[in-house]
Amino acid sequence: MVNLKNIQGREFLPGLSGKMLHGEKSTLGFWEIKKGSIIPEHQHENEQITCILEGELQMTIGGITTVFREGNAQVIPPNIPHSAVALTDCRAIDSWTPVREAYR
Repeated sequence: MVNLKNIQGREFLPGLSGKMLHGEKSTLGFWEIKKGSIIPEHQHENEQITCILEGELQMTIGGITTVFREGNAQVIPPNIPHSAVALTDCRAIDSWTPVREAYR
């Protein structure tokens, strides 16, 4: 069993802090995102599932822009460009398959 309080968090981008839990085949990320933070457009080989726990996050996925709010979730297929801007302070969970090696 893992307690999230015991996982060392780190700042990945200005205003984007996260704690990562890695399994053999997947990664689970717990994010704190400050209002105004920008996650630049990127893509990766991993399938990603994003779920917003609190706040409003404007995401552009494959050229389509949507505001995600508490309880909204989205599957982002592998190799699809995506980006985000935090409209408010946010908390979110992401999962990636396979393991997100860039976050080890």
